Amino acid sequence: MPVDTSPETQQAQSPQTSLTTAAARNLATTTKSAPQMQEITSRWLLRMLPWVQTSGGTYRVNRRLVYTVGDGRIEFVQTGAAVRVIPRELGELALLRGFEDVDVLTAIADRCIQRDFRAGEVLVERGNPSEQIHLIAHGRINQISTGKYGDETVIGVLADGDRFGENALLDTDATWDYTATATTSGTLLTLSRADFAAVLANSPGLQAHIQEFSSLPLQRQNELGEAEIAMSSGHHGEVELPGAFVDYELKPREYELSIAQTVLRVHTRVADLYNQPMNQIEQQLKLTVEALRERQEHELINNREFGLLHNAAFDQRIQTHSGPPTPDDLDELLSRRRDSEFFLAHPKAIAAIGREFNSRGLYPDHVDVQGHKVPAWRGVPILPCNKIPISKENTSSILVLRTGEDNQGVIGLHQTGIPDEFQPSLSVRFMGIDEKAIISYLVTAYYSAAIMVPDALGVLENVEIAHGRN
Repeated sequence: MPVDTSPETQQAQSPQTSLTTAAARNLATTTKSAPQMQEITSRWLLRMLPWVQTSGGTYRVNRRLVYTVGDGRIEFVQTGAAVRVIPRELGELALLRGFEDVDVLTAIADRCIQRDFRAGEVLVERGNPSEQIHLIAHGRINQISTGKYGDETVIGVLADGDRFGENALLDTDATWDYTATATTSGTLLTLSRADFAAVLANSPGLQAHIQEFSSLPLQRQNELGEAEIAMSSGHHGEVELPGAFVDYELKPREYELSIAQTVLRVHTRVADLYNQPMNQIEQQLKLTVEALRERQEHELINNREFGLLHNAAFDQRIQTHSGPPTPDDLDELLSRRRDSEFFLAHPKAIAAIGREFNSRGLYPDHVDVQGHKVPAWRGVPILPCNKIPISKENTSSILVLRTGEDNQGVIGLHQTGIPDEFQPSLSVRFMGIDEKAIISYLVTAYYSAAIMVPDALGVLENVEIAHGRN
């Protein structure tokens, strides 16, 4: 049977790998614009981050030694309506941090009791004995205490993965110093002091670990958990001065440059015949680089290894007090750090901020950022970034950053001077011409981000961006 080798048949069988001549002619006739691309955004994060040269491809962040442990969030597994804590996730509790005996952790997890709660339910009351730790699988809970003048004040908001009452497992005299009230329905797991003690009594390894943990507070620390620098002040006469040294982390965090790559293909016939008045390779490369930069910003926000959303310290993440982003929420976000340089939010979250401000009769100031007028709160610009995800529940996050290596902030990492560099830390490398007369160029971008100290980045989580609430 004869084989059909006509050009039409071959084109139908093979996927297109380069620009067709028909599309190329659109740049070769009539009065025209350069190719446009809807994906291009303002990419404020890339513009605002100070970029640090990273020779060798790795950047090490050296910090003072910190003794505080166990500030992570706890994850759960769900089977139908049943919720169970992942045993290894119990290592996020301060007193179990670094304990690796899975059998013992499983025994503790087995003793956690599920409790479903409804909106408005009081879970613990201020002044009552604290005999349980509560692990929040889902839902939002307000911690309420009494203010100076007797009025009730929300001192904290807890959500998925948080816990409260951890000191109850070891302190027999512990009492609740706040009332915990559910603002939504949800589920939590409780572990009583008695159940924890039963597991502890049958585990010599856990006993040794708890004894070691109990000795940690003896280390001299400042309020941030850093190794204290001993000093004396306000003394008179010949007083023996304390000796001091600054202790460092023994295993500091290292950030390796990440990579984004693609292969740009252009047919030689297009490059030869349709290069007037616009260079086809140049226009193809321009749009390819724009797409690569968009991916770079997406990774700086969402990458699990170095992305800002996943690497923000847990004690720098806060919950909204009522759901939408209020001025009070933004103030709390600002109050947790110095020299905040800019907010970063999804455009829909910025619209939600505007609605909340308008409902209170407030109107944000506008400041000039690189020649653009943008809204601001307390003088801190609010910049859009569509790479910040929106959940199925119509919630998002708002970030606030302090930037700069000298200011102990967030920095971008790249390496300039690489071979065939087209833009800083982005190369375009000729790969040759294949047997189909296709020219190939390897386009590569190298980048990462580093957080110098935890309070350089703050995140307001579970921000409701819907237009209204019932």
